Amino acid sequence: MSGKWQERPEGGGFLAIWMICRLARGAGRTFVRLVLYPITLYFFLRRGPERRASRAYLARALGRPATALDVMRHIHCFASTILDRVFLLSEQLRRFRIDASGVRELHEQIDRGGGLLLVGSHLGSFDALRVLSLERPDISLRVVLDVGHNAALTQVLGALNPTLARNVIDARMDGTSIVLAIKEALDAGAVVTLLADRAAPGEATVPAMVLGAEARLPVSPWLIASAMKVPVALCFGLYRGGNRYDMHFEVFAESLALARRGREQALAEIVQRYADRLSHYARIAPYNWFNFYEFWQAPLPPLARPGARAALRDDARVGGEA
Repeated sequence: MSGKWQERPEGGGFLAIWMICRLARGAGRTFVRLVLYPITLYFFLRRGPERRASRAYLARALGRPATALDVMRHIHCFASTILDRVFLLSEQLRRFRIDASGVRELHEQIDRGGGLLLVGSHLGSFDALRVLSLERPDISLRVVLDVGHNAALTQVLGALNPTLARNVIDARMDGTSIVLAIKEALDAGAVVTLLADRAAPGEATVPAMVLGAEARLPVSPWLIASAMKVPVALCFGLYRGGNRYDMHFEVFAESLALARRGREQALAEIVQRYADRLSHYARIAPYNWFNFYEFWQAPLPPLARPGARAALRDDARVGGEA
Protein backbone atom coordinates (compact mmCIF):
# COMPACT_ATOMS: atom_id res chain seq x y z
CA MET A 1 0.00 0.00 0.00
CA SER A 2 2.74 2.46 0.93
CA GLY A 3 4.08 2.71 -2.60
CA LYS A 4 0.79 2.91 -4.53
CA TRP A 5 0.96 6.69 -4.82
CA GLN A 6 4.11 6.32 -6.94
CA GLU A 7 2.38 3.96 -9.37
CA ARG A 8 -0.18 6.48 -10.61
CA PRO A 9 0.68 8.34 -13.83
CA GLU A 10 1.17 12.09 -13.77
CA GLY A 11 -1.80 14.11 -14.96
CA GLY A 12 -1.30 15.95 -18.25
CA GLY A 13 2.32 16.10 -19.34
CA PHE A 14 5.14 18.57 -19.75
CA LEU A 15 3.56 20.42 -22.70
CA ALA A 16 0.11 20.71 -21.09
CA ILE A 17 1.51 21.88 -17.76
CA TRP A 18 3.88 24.32 -19.48
CA MET A 19 1.00 25.81 -21.49
CA ILE A 20 -1.13 26.28 -18.36
CA CYS A 21 1.76 27.95 -16.55
CA ARG A 22 2.41 30.29 -19.49
CA LEU A 23 -1.30 31.09 -19.69
CA ALA A 24 -1.40 31.79 -15.97
CA ARG A 25 1.49 34.21 -16.15
CA GLY A 26 0.16 35.88 -19.28
CA ALA A 27 -3.61 36.01 -18.77
CA GLY A 28 -3.59 36.13 -15.00
CA ARG A 29 -4.85 33.97 -12.17
CA THR A 30 -8.51 35.05 -12.37
CA PHE A 31 -8.88 34.00 -15.99
CA VAL A 32 -7.03 30.68 -15.65
CA ARG A 33 -9.09 29.70 -12.61
CA LEU A 34 -12.04 29.41 -15.03
CA VAL A 35 -10.11 26.73 -16.92
CA LEU A 36 -9.94 24.66 -13.75
CA TYR A 37 -13.61 23.69 -14.05
CA PRO A 38 -13.29 21.67 -17.29
CA ILE A 39 -9.97 20.28 -15.99
CA THR A 40 -11.75 19.13 -12.83
CA LEU A 41 -14.50 17.45 -14.85
CA TYR A 42 -11.93 15.75 -17.10
CA PHE A 43 -10.04 14.23 -14.16
CA PHE A 44 -13.26 13.24 -12.42
CA LEU A 45 -14.37 11.31 -15.50
CA ARG A 46 -10.99 9.90 -16.54
CA ARG A 47 -9.15 9.03 -13.33
CA GLY A 48 -11.14 6.23 -11.72
CA PRO A 49 -8.64 5.17 -8.99
CA GLU A 50 -8.21 8.78 -7.84
CA ARG A 51 -11.97 9.30 -7.88
CA ARG A 52 -12.53 6.23 -5.71
CA ALA A 53 -9.72 7.22 -3.34
CA SER A 54 -11.29 10.65 -2.99
CA ARG A 55 -14.67 9.13 -2.09
CA ALA A 56 -13.07 6.87 0.50
CA TYR A 57 -11.15 9.70 2.13
CA LEU A 58 -14.03 12.19 2.10
CA ALA A 59 -16.33 9.63 3.70
CA ARG A 60 -13.94 9.48 6.66
CA ALA A 61 -13.34 13.22 6.84
CA LEU A 62 -17.00 14.23 6.38
CA GLY A 63 -18.52 11.36 8.34
CA ARG A 64 -20.99 10.61 5.54
CA PRO A 65 -20.99 9.12 2.03
CA ALA A 66 -19.24 11.44 -0.41
CA THR A 67 -21.24 12.66 -3.41
CA ALA A 68 -19.95 13.26 -6.93
CA LEU A 69 -20.05 17.00 -6.18
CA ASP A 70 -17.88 16.42 -3.10
CA VAL A 71 -15.31 14.57 -5.21
CA MET A 72 -15.26 17.27 -7.87
CA ARG A 73 -14.86 19.93 -5.20
CA HIS A 74 -11.94 17.91 -3.83
CA ILE A 75 -10.27 17.70 -7.26
CA HIS A 76 -10.90 21.40 -7.89
CA CYS A 77 -9.26 22.32 -4.59
CA PHE A 78 -6.20 20.31 -5.60
CA ALA A 79 -6.09 21.96 -9.03
CA SER A 80 -6.39 25.40 -7.41
CA THR A 81 -3.34 24.83 -5.22
CA ILE A 82 -1.35 23.54 -8.19
CA LEU A 83 -2.22 26.69 -10.15
CA ASP A 84 -1.26 28.88 -7.19
CA ARG A 85 2.18 27.28 -7.12
CA VAL A 86 2.91 29.20 -10.31
CA PHE A 87 2.47 32.47 -8.43
CA LEU A 88 3.85 31.37 -5.07
CA LEU A 89 7.07 30.19 -6.69
CA SER A 90 7.24 33.33 -8.82
CA GLU A 91 7.58 35.41 -5.63
CA GLN A 92 4.08 36.86 -6.03
CA LEU A 93 3.12 36.15 -2.43
CA ARG A 94 1.46 39.49 -1.88
CA ARG A 95 -1.37 38.67 -4.28
CA PHE A 96 -2.55 36.17 -1.65
CA ARG A 97 -4.08 36.66 1.76
CA ILE A 98 -2.07 34.28 3.94
CA ASP A 99 -2.95 34.24 7.63
CA ALA A 100 -0.30 32.52 9.73
CA SER A 101 -0.44 31.28 13.31
CA GLY A 102 2.45 30.06 15.45
CA VAL A 103 5.04 32.15 13.59
CA ARG A 104 6.52 33.76 16.72
CA GLU A 105 7.17 30.38 18.34
CA LEU A 106 8.68 29.12 15.09
CA HIS A 107 11.03 32.11 14.90
CA GLU A 108 12.15 31.48 18.47
CA GLN A 109 13.25 27.98 17.53
CA ILE A 110 14.99 29.19 14.35
CA ASP A 111 16.83 31.91 16.26
CA ARG A 112 18.41 29.30 18.51
CA GLY A 113 20.64 28.41 15.57
CA GLY A 114 21.56 24.94 14.41
CA GLY A 115 18.73 24.57 11.92
CA LEU A 116 15.15 23.33 12.17
CA LEU A 117 13.14 20.49 10.66
CA LEU A 118 9.72 21.58 9.37
CA VAL A 119 7.45 18.57 8.87
CA GLY A 120 4.39 18.82 6.67
CA SER A 121 2.05 16.60 4.68
CA HIS A 122 0.04 16.40 1.47
CA LEU A 123 -2.71 18.36 3.18
CA GLY A 124 -3.09 21.76 1.55
CA SER A 125 -0.23 23.74 0.02
CA PHE A 126 3.28 23.31 1.35
CA ASP A 127 4.43 26.08 -1.01
CA ALA A 128 2.46 28.64 0.97
CA LEU A 129 5.04 28.35 3.75
CA ARG A 130 7.11 30.71 1.63
CA VAL A 131 5.22 33.41 3.51
CA LEU A 132 8.10 33.08 5.97
CA SER A 133 10.35 34.88 3.51
CA LEU A 134 8.22 38.02 3.76
CA GLU A 135 9.17 38.50 7.41
CA ARG A 136 12.46 36.63 7.49
CA PRO A 137 14.32 36.87 4.18
CA ASP A 138 17.39 35.62 6.06
CA ILE A 139 15.87 32.14 6.41
CA SER A 140 17.38 29.55 4.07
CA LEU A 141 14.78 26.98 3.02
CA ARG A 142 15.73 23.50 1.80
CA VAL A 143 13.03 21.14 0.57
CA VAL A 144 13.19 17.33 0.60
CA LEU A 145 11.21 16.41 -2.53
CA ASP A 146 10.71 13.37 -4.74
CA VAL A 147 11.65 15.05 -8.02
CA GLY A 148 10.92 11.90 -10.03
CA HIS A 149 7.23 11.87 -9.09
CA ASN A 150 5.23 14.41 -11.13
CA ALA A 151 8.45 15.08 -13.05
CA ALA A 152 6.85 17.38 -15.64
CA LEU A 153 5.29 19.60 -13.00
CA THR A 154 8.53 19.68 -11.01
CA GLN A 155 10.50 20.64 -14.13
CA VAL A 156 8.15 23.46 -15.09
CA LEU A 157 7.91 24.88 -11.58
CA GLY A 158 11.66 24.56 -11.16
CA ALA A 159 12.07 26.79 -14.20
CA LEU A 160 9.89 29.40 -12.49
CA ASN A 161 12.17 29.51 -9.47
CA PRO A 162 15.67 28.16 -10.25
CA THR A 163 16.93 29.14 -6.78
CA LEU A 164 14.34 26.96 -5.11
CA ALA A 165 15.06 24.16 -7.57
CA ARG A 166 18.73 24.24 -6.58
CA ASN A 167 17.74 23.99 -2.93
CA VAL A 168 15.78 20.77 -3.40
CA ILE A 169 17.13 17.63 -1.73
CA ASP A 170 16.07 14.73 -3.95
CA ALA A 171 14.15 12.16 -1.89
CA ARG A 172 15.03 9.43 -4.40
CA MET A 173 18.68 9.46 -3.40
CA ASP A 174 19.87 6.63 -1.19
CA GLY A 175 19.19 7.02 2.52
CA THR A 176 22.75 7.90 3.48
CA SER A 177 22.97 10.65 0.86
CA ILE A 178 19.67 12.17 1.98
CA VAL A 179 20.71 12.21 5.64
CA LEU A 180 24.09 13.77 4.81
CA ALA A 181 22.42 16.46 2.66
CA ILE A 182 19.95 17.25 5.45
CA LYS A 183 22.73 17.41 8.04
CA GLU A 184 24.77 19.75 5.86
CA ALA A 185 21.78 22.08 5.45
CA LEU A 186 20.94 22.04 9.16
CA ASP A 187 24.56 22.69 10.13
CA ALA A 188 24.35 25.81 7.94
CA GLY A 189 21.31 26.95 9.92
CA ALA A 190 18.71 26.18 7.25
CA VAL A 191 15.09 25.22 7.69
CA VAL A 192 14.68 21.80 6.08
CA THR A 193 11.16 20.81 5.07
CA LEU A 194 9.93 17.28 4.49
CA LEU A 195 6.61 15.48 4.28
CA ALA A 196 5.74 12.64 6.63
CA ASP A 197 2.46 11.16 5.41
CA ARG A 198 3.68 8.98 2.52
CA ALA A 199 6.09 6.08 2.55
CA ALA A 200 8.21 5.10 -0.44
CA PRO A 201 8.23 1.45 -1.52
CA GLY A 202 10.19 -0.60 1.02
CA GLU A 203 10.38 2.26 3.53
CA ALA A 204 9.85 1.35 7.20
CA THR A 205 6.41 2.29 8.55
CA VAL A 206 4.36 1.95 11.70
CA PRO A 207 0.57 1.81 12.06
CA ALA A 208 -1.22 4.95 13.26
CA MET A 209 -4.81 6.02 13.56
CA VAL A 210 -5.66 8.67 10.95
CA LEU A 211 -9.25 9.94 10.87
CA GLY A 212 -10.36 7.01 12.98
CA ALA A 213 -8.81 4.20 10.93
CA GLU A 214 -5.43 2.53 10.77
CA ALA A 215 -2.89 3.62 8.16
CA ARG A 216 0.83 3.11 7.89
CA LEU A 217 3.06 6.17 8.14
CA PRO A 218 6.84 6.38 7.55
CA VAL A 219 9.26 6.52 10.45
CA SER A 220 12.28 7.94 8.61
CA PRO A 221 11.40 11.64 9.19
CA TRP A 222 11.36 11.03 12.93
CA LEU A 223 14.51 8.93 12.95
CA ILE A 224 16.26 11.74 11.07
CA ALA A 225 14.93 14.30 13.56
CA SER A 226 16.20 12.21 16.47
CA ALA A 227 19.64 11.81 14.91
CA MET A 228 19.99 15.53 14.08
CA LYS A 229 19.04 16.77 17.57
CA VAL A 230 17.36 19.89 16.18
CA PRO A 231 13.95 21.45 16.90
CA VAL A 232 11.01 20.00 14.98
CA ALA A 233 7.91 21.96 13.95
CA LEU A 234 4.79 21.03 12.01
CA CYS A 235 3.34 23.06 9.14
CA PHE A 236 -0.12 22.87 7.56
CA GLY A 237 -1.00 25.30 4.74
CA LEU A 238 -4.75 25.11 4.23
CA TYR A 239 -6.36 26.52 1.11
CA ARG A 240 -9.55 28.35 2.10
CA GLY A 241 -10.85 29.37 -1.32
CA GLY A 242 -10.29 32.42 -3.49
CA ASN A 243 -6.84 33.81 -2.69
CA ARG A 244 -6.87 32.79 0.99
CA TYR A 245 -4.56 30.42 2.81
CA ASP A 246 -4.22 29.64 6.51
CA MET A 247 -0.74 28.65 7.63
CA HIS A 248 -0.49 26.79 10.93
CA PHE A 249 2.93 26.31 12.52
CA GLU A 250 3.28 24.19 15.65
CA VAL A 251 6.45 23.44 17.57
CA PHE A 252 6.43 19.66 17.83
CA ALA A 253 9.57 19.17 19.93
CA GLU A 254 12.65 21.17 20.85
CA SER A 255 14.55 17.93 20.33
CA LEU A 256 13.48 14.34 19.75
CA ALA A 257 15.28 11.63 21.73
CA LEU A 258 14.84 7.94 20.98
CA ALA A 259 16.62 5.77 23.53
CA ARG A 260 17.38 2.16 22.63
CA ARG A 261 15.17 0.86 25.38
CA GLY A 262 11.54 1.30 24.42
CA ARG A 263 12.55 2.78 21.07
CA GLU A 264 9.78 1.17 19.04
CA GLN A 265 7.08 2.28 21.46
CA ALA A 266 8.44 5.83 21.62
CA LEU A 267 8.62 6.01 17.82
CA ALA A 268 5.03 4.78 17.50
CA GLU A 269 3.88 7.45 19.96
CA ILE A 270 5.68 10.19 18.01
CA VAL A 271 4.10 9.08 14.73
CA GLN A 272 0.68 8.95 16.39
CA ARG A 273 1.12 12.51 17.70
CA TYR A 274 1.79 13.64 14.14
CA ALA A 275 -1.19 11.61 12.85
CA ASP A 276 -3.45 13.28 15.44
CA ARG A 277 -2.49 16.75 14.20
CA LEU A 278 -2.88 15.64 10.59
CA SER A 279 -6.39 14.34 11.37
CA HIS A 280 -7.24 17.56 13.21
CA TYR A 281 -6.45 19.78 10.23
CA ALA A 282 -7.99 17.36 7.74
CA ARG A 283 -11.29 17.74 9.55
CA ILE A 284 -10.93 21.54 9.53
CA ALA A 285 -10.32 21.63 5.77
CA PRO A 286 -11.47 18.24 4.39
CA TYR A 287 -11.10 19.13 0.70
CA ASN A 288 -7.38 19.89 1.20
CA TRP A 289 -6.28 16.25 1.38
CA PHE A 290 -4.20 15.39 -1.70
CA ASN A 291 -3.34 11.73 -1.18
CA PHE A 292 -5.35 10.35 -4.09
CA TYR A 293 -4.60 6.68 -3.51
CA GLU A 294 -5.68 3.85 -1.20
CA PHE A 295 -4.39 5.24 2.08
CA TRP A 296 -6.18 3.10 4.68
CA GLN A 297 -6.28 -0.62 5.28
CA ALA A 298 -9.51 -0.69 7.30
CA PRO A 299 -12.94 -0.68 5.60
CA LEU A 300 -15.15 2.39 5.76
CA PRO A 301 -17.35 2.78 8.85
CA PRO A 302 -20.97 1.70 8.15
CA LEU A 303 -22.47 5.22 8.07
CA ALA A 304 -19.84 6.41 5.59
CA ARG A 305 -20.43 3.67 3.03
CA PRO A 306 -22.27 4.52 -0.19
CA GLY A 307 -25.99 3.84 0.21
CA ALA A 308 -25.79 3.79 3.99
CA ARG A 309 -28.21 6.66 4.51
CA ALA A 310 -30.72 5.27 2.03
CA ALA A 311 -30.60 1.93 3.86
CA LEU A 312 -31.21 3.66 7.18
CA ARG A 313 -34.22 5.49 5.72
CA ASP A 314 -35.61 2.21 4.38
CA ASP A 315 -35.10 0.55 7.77
CA ALA A 316 -36.85 3.42 9.52
CA ARG A 317 -39.78 3.28 7.08
CA VAL A 318 -40.17 -0.48 7.49
CA GLY A 319 -39.99 -0.11 11.26
CA GLY A 320 -42.69 2.59 11.19
CA GLU A 321 -44.98 0.43 9.08
CA ALA A 322 -44.56 -2.48 11.45
